[in-house]
Amino acid sequence: MSFKSKVLITAATLTMVGGLTSATALSASAATPECVDEGCISIFSRELGTYAEPNVIEAVLGGVAQVGQPVILSPASSSDPSQDFIPRGGLVSDFYAAGMVSAEVNSHYGNLSAAQIEYSPFGVRSDLCVGLATTAFQNEGLTLQPCTVPATTVWIIDFADYPAGYFTIVNGSTTDFSRPFAMTYPQDQQAADQRLQQITIRRLQFLSSEHTVPDRQLWGALFGVLP
Repeated sequence: MSFKSKVLITAATLTMVGGLTSATALSASAATPECVDEGCISIFSRELGTYAEPNVIEAVLGGVAQVGQPVILSPASSSDPSQDFIPRGGLVSDFYAAGMVSAEVNSHYGNLSAAQIEYSPFGVRSDLCVGLATTAFQNEGLTLQPCTVPATTVWIIDFADYPAGYFTIVNGSTTDFSRPFAMTYPQDQQAADQRLQQITIRRLQFLSSEHTVPDRQLWGALFGVLP
């Protein structure tokens, strides 16, 4: 692991989730028991679940650790290693100092939390992170990419004035700062759907002058093991 990567590994519960634990009692959580000691995290969509019942969470299609493998939403399971991810957290300014985001991204988001999300089945790091194959564009699908790739493997966490415990996740390669490219749940998927649809990015869809966004662009984060 590079020196830059080591610098960016922090207590993700503090940097990525901020005041989340004070806002919600984590009565449910995620990831396999083997991964929990490594600080594994699971991300779920507010459109499909809650902290009490996340229903479906971020996963790697087929559990295959290879560059370009799609990142999907999959029914939450404490025995499925395809759902094991370890966050590398910090501030956007930390990632800028490490050469992982641009000066322009830092100028807009420098004081916000950010993270790389490393695929780590059973707690074993793969050096592959959730990211994009190219600079963000509308409807691009999330895939596994080398964690050393700058910008596209960095995710910016923005709580703004969203419902307590929920946040938007903006890709660090975004070039649109009025409507940045953010993680989005595919609109035509339903919670009971077993097609395991790929997560995409889309420009944030502001619903009002207060910049509220639809639930499919809001996410929650869980630590630990599902009961």
